[in-house]
Amino acid sequence: MASSFTQQYAFRAQKSLGLVGGSPDYEPLSDFVGPDVPARTFQYSADGRLFAYALPNVVRIYQAEGAKLLLELPTPNIVDIRFSPRGTYISTWERPVKLEDGAQHKNLRIFSASTGEELTSFSQKSQNDWDVQYTISESHAVRLVSGEIQVYRPAEWSKGIVDKLKVEGAAMVSLSPGLNPSIAIFVAEKKACEQFTILILSFADSSCIKTGCPSQRVPTCQKSFFKADRAQMKWNTIGTQVLVLTQTEVDNTNKSYYGETGLYLLNAAGNFDCRVTLDKEGPIHDFTWGPNSKEFGVVYGYMPAKAVIFDQRVRVLHDFGAHPHNTISFNPQGRLVLLAGFGNLAGKINIHDRRTLRNVCTIDAPNTSYCEWSPDGRTLLTATLSPRLRVDNGVKIWHCTGPLLHVQPGEEWYQVAWRPTPIDSLPPFGQHLPNAPAPAASVRNNADVVKPTPTKPAGAYRPPGARGLATPSIFKREDEGGAARLPGDGTSTPPRMFSRSPHHLPPGAAPPANGNGNGYGQGHGHGRRQVPGAPQSHPNSPAPDGEKKGGQRKRKGKKEGSGPAVEEGSGVDSRQQSRPVSGTTTPIVVQQLENLSVDTQTPTSPTTPGLDSSSLDPTGKKIRNLNKKLKAIEELKDKQKRGDRLEATQLKKIEGEADIRAELAALERS
Repeated sequence: MASSFTQQYAFRAQKSLGLVGGSPDYEPLSDFVGPDVPARTFQYSADGRLFAYALPNVVRIYQAEGAKLLLELPTPNIVDIRFSPRGTYISTWERPVKLEDGAQHKNLRIFSASTGEELTSFSQKSQNDWDVQYTISESHAVRLVSGEIQVYRPAEWSKGIVDKLKVEGAAMVSLSPGLNPSIAIFVAEKKACEQFTILILSFADSSCIKTGCPSQRVPTCQKSFFKADRAQMKWNTIGTQVLVLTQTEVDNTNKSYYGETGLYLLNAAGNFDCRVTLDKEGPIHDFTWGPNSKEFGVVYGYMPAKAVIFDQRVRVLHDFGAHPHNTISFNPQGRLVLLAGFGNLAGKINIHDRRTLRNVCTIDAPNTSYCEWSPDGRTLLTATLSPRLRVDNGVKIWHCTGPLLHVQPGEEWYQVAWRPTPIDSLPPFGQHLPNAPAPAASVRNNADVVKPTPTKPAGAYRPPGARGLATPSIFKREDEGGAARLPGDGTSTPPRMFSRSPHHLPPGAAPPANGNGNGYGQGHGHGRRQVPGAPQSHPNSPAPDGEKKGGQRKRKGKKEGSGPAVEEGSGVDSRQQSRPVSGTTTPIVVQQLENLSVDTQTPTSPTTPGLDSSSLDPTGKKIRNLNKKLKAIEELKDKQKRGDRLEATQLKKIEGEADIRAELAALERS
């Protein structure tokens, strides 16, 4: 049974901004009036109660349900906005500028979301991690400033810093969710020791933080590792464990252009920490916690990548195998698992049932640049946004069992997001997956407008020489039965399966004795080309240098009178007689006599008539030339029949056809 709870989503395009109601109609909210000028960003509060967007001169805050305008903040040049976890405060960030009096530009400002009063402001140059981090109860907030962690009480912003902790080399902090928050601190590598450190400190949860000497605080968990220039941290929902993804700028093994990656699991209590061991080489594409905080999924390895679910002790729960995926996501209820390949991959989405681990459906969503589960976990939103792609922008909403429910195309969309909804106010999943409702009218209307795209042939491109044959395993992906990828050190080229020569062998055939399929030996100058009609070469043929020297010795010997004489009128050229064949000094006439009793297991190439011009008399040569002229005239006549325009010289050739045929007949009679 499908859920009757309606979802809302917001979108921001180049010329519009709107709120759209949920199923079953997905109609725009009639009470919401979009701005006249392009908006720069929008944001929902974490509880879904408030909605705000920033214009060049003002920030407007709405009640999300009903789109009622609550207040306006007259703050110009705002680039980004954020709400606190309970929607009590709203933070704004603008680009820093130099003030005339030389004072610092306090470009990070915090306002009351209910009254619009400015409570405090800071100077924040970088837009990365610009906002303060709040505890889930909003009792405290923290900032990282030049290696110093500053702690504030949002209820008393005017009192300033209430506590601070100096950590030399601190590059990143992450405040955990949950009722007993902790602070994870990433200390980057130092040139002297080339290792990084993760520190986790318990955050006092009651009315205040103990303001003792910060240097005497002992971390509840501390772990040092190697090879990390930057890190990404993800806490589980209850804030007891954190996954740390580390990455280096350069891969010293030359196996990856994007550097080396590593994944570590740490417990906030300090009783467990380890590196997540992955059984396939390659980068870590994505990782995420399950909503139950007891399992997490990782997509890793060279394409096709592997997807594995681990438990909280890094034991493998399920291996989905190798597929072209780079994204993993649990739905908010933890019942479904999404595996997809976006970016430079085809956009295939596979949805699996977490209980049975079977594949529920496969969705084809090419060119997807944004994908998000709905709060009720029953639908999936995919969008194509700019500047990733400036064409075919818009949003599609799919049911978790595969059918398309809603389509909204547009021009140059920049942002889209579901309205958050507390999970306890949503209907739970039943024993079986819900049935898909009927699609909205937008799906039928869009199907009538969209032109059918021509279907491309399935499968990868194959060169003409490999078509019609069984696909070699080297050209198959690992999930199609091919061999596993073995990355090299970046200094050598992988072996080729096909020769560039037109005389290449089919895949799977044994290579020739000289080492390749083009008639030459391996290396430069270590073999001789096989001429059609010539005797079969001996495997132990000498190098061309030896032939040249041998030929010079023979000519020199003949000059001195020691070489064999050639009878006049024998029909054998003296150059052919003196040229060695197959590493011997036997004249070619004797070699041809020996070939009369050649072994049947070493067949020779058949002689092509007319190739040796020295064996033709003058009359035969003239007949051959006349036949060539007649063939050229026939080709010109065919062109003339097709309507092609011929030049004067070509027409003159056609006119002389009768004379050529008469001359040819006379020569043949003689």
